[in-house]
Amino acid sequence: MKMFLPIRFILRSFVALFTGFLLLGVGSSSAGMPRDPESFEVNRQRLLSYLLSQQLTQNHYRDLALDDHFSTAAFDLYIQQLDSQKRFLLKKDLDALRFYEHQIDDEVLSGYLKLPTVSADLHRQRIDEVESVIRQIMTKGFDLRRKESFETDPEKLDYCQDRNELRERWRKTLKYQVLSRYLELLDEQGDVVSKTPSMPKGYRVDEELLATAKEKVLKSIEQLLIRLRQITQREYVDRYFDAVCRAFDPHTNYLAPAEEEEFEISMKGSLEGIGATLQQDDGYIKVVSIVPGSPAFRQGQLEAEDIILKVAEGADEPIDIVDSRLRDAVRLIRGKKGTEVRLTVRKPTGRQQVIPIIRDVVQIQESFVRSTVLSSPADRQGRFGYIRIPTFYRDFFDHDKDSTPRNCTDDVQAALEKLGASDIEGLVIDLRNNGGGALTDAVQIAGLFIRQGPIVQVRDSNGRISVLEDKDPEVAFDGPLIVLVNRFSASASEILAAALQDYRRALVVGDHATHGKGTVQTVLNLDRALPPESMDQYRPLGAMKLTLQKFYRVSGGSTQVQGVEPDLLLPDPLPYVQSGERYTDYALPWDTIAPVLYTPWRTSSFDIDSLRAASRKRLAASPRFKILTELRKRSQDRGGITERSLELGDVWQELSEIKKAQNADAAVKSTQKVLEDPTGDDWLTRLENDLFVGEAMQILADLKGSQPVVNKLTKATEKGL
Repeated sequence: MKMFLPIRFILRSFVALFTGFLLLGVGSSSAGMPRDPESFEVNRQRLLSYLLSQQLTQNHYRDLALDDHFSTAAFDLYIQQLDSQKRFLLKKDLDALRFYEHQIDDEVLSGYLKLPTVSADLHRQRIDEVESVIRQIMTKGFDLRRKESFETDPEKLDYCQDRNELRERWRKTLKYQVLSRYLELLDEQGDVVSKTPSMPKGYRVDEELLATAKEKVLKSIEQLLIRLRQITQREYVDRYFDAVCRAFDPHTNYLAPAEEEEFEISMKGSLEGIGATLQQDDGYIKVVSIVPGSPAFRQGQLEAEDIILKVAEGADEPIDIVDSRLRDAVRLIRGKKGTEVRLTVRKPTGRQQVIPIIRDVVQIQESFVRSTVLSSPADRQGRFGYIRIPTFYRDFFDHDKDSTPRNCTDDVQAALEKLGASDIEGLVIDLRNNGGGALTDAVQIAGLFIRQGPIVQVRDSNGRISVLEDKDPEVAFDGPLIVLVNRFSASASEILAAALQDYRRALVVGDHATHGKGTVQTVLNLDRALPPESMDQYRPLGAMKLTLQKFYRVSGGSTQVQGVEPDLLLPDPLPYVQSGERYTDYALPWDTIAPVLYTPWRTSSFDIDSLRAASRKRLAASPRFKILTELRKRSQDRGGITERSLELGDVWQELSEIKKAQNADAAVKSTQKVLEDPTGDDWLTRLENDLFVGEAMQILADLKGSQPVVNKLTKATEKGL
């Protein structure tokens, strides 16, 4: 979840901007607008160019000029999404398009765009040529026992020099798909591959099954080509504008009308689907997050950073969605409650997996705070509280005077009041996989655990710094406190964790530094900027997501890029996953500003060295952590391998090992993360089995006696609870 600001103050400036734009000659009334389709699209492009360029240069946090440096960044981003797999364009095509590498700034400022038109024509031409090549390759067939390999990571590939090299790349791609499909069909006949570690000696290929595999692969590729041909000229332009925006930073985007609709759906209360947030990333459809309690969460195998390669409706043939539009992929994945969708995904390790999910109504607003009391580890004494904050939710749009909109702060307060009756001796706040939300709640929740003082600094594009403070001197809980984080804890999560760490109020414990998203965005509906009636024919224009501000800790450091480093580092179950702001193109840099005056909770620091030593000793002796360490090592070994064999026996062995690994991973699934299911009660069982929560309680037990434990729940007492 992103963090957003109100847009009213920016929209007010649009009226003045458009007055000037009208004088430039776009037209002052709908009656005077040209009706020729080509002229209409040109004027629409000029309109969008003006709107986006004005907002980027005047309101974006980064002071970036529209110059050749900017042009190069936008060009690279546009080309990446045009042919992300490097399966259509040739090296000479890229060389020809580089003529426009330093022209994008001029195109945007003038409003006359050439790169989208030239690249679209070239892209369509290569699609037609590739279709002919694919049919020839599939007709000829493959030598399944030939020893050869191919590279699956397009970043390690260059564009093909000529048509012969492109043909060879497609031959290997299709061969691998046919091999994989053949072995999947074979395994469906009785887990043949799963139960046999390697291909039996003298094994003879089932020609009928192989023909079926080829037919299914060809059908999937044909559907991909059909979708690529359906990309309109306007959509090429929309992608161009998005690349222009992302050249400023990865969280600034142009949302075409259809993408804007998907964005709005993601912010609403419910929809029928699987409960995963997706984004388009260089031609791939990537999973950003899983909604707690959703069908995808309950199924348990789909995870953040997975790449969705194919989508199948139940038992139907999978459809290849690589290089597809995000909305096309979403429409394939989304469906009626009770129906099954099968996703072919590529894990960060490189292995592929088919994940079946039964669609259901996804109640996004059910991702609420939950809490419980956990008993101290068997060899220790005490009772500890646990509060899971999945998102920092707040309903800003409930205008019903008779209702009280639900928010995260009130729910955490209620959880603390409930835990207070249990005489807890310490508390774990779990922010793992919390992508952020309302800044208001991050500040107010931090205030529940300190007396009063600044929580976060916010700087805008003009360098103005504002400080958000907790002004309430009351403390809701003053006992030992641990904050659990991971690499998917972002934005508002990082603000809360950083504040409690800076105040020395809590120990931050996690398997990795947090995500490092220290920026604030607002969403501008571009239609609202148009003068009434005079430009109605150009609606809808979509929206723009714009980065306006940056967060800083009270100690002065930014949470951007570096995130929050845990005080105690636990084993990382996903060491191969490159997730975080530091891995994104054109991210805003880490920097510092002056610290603000604040009074730490403790007069001295925690004895971190002793706590780390005790934790390491426990982890080394834990059989379950040893299993996690073995899985971690195996994942590391698999994670860097992107070259795949194209020999039947090798692929057989690889698939068999993947299925074994899946079973092993599932056996220790609860050791990796807990995201409780709001619609069920089994989360308590999984919570008790969670290794990281268990170690957090051990650390809390270590902390007992190191600070006064009054266990004073002031606000609960005031209410007579």
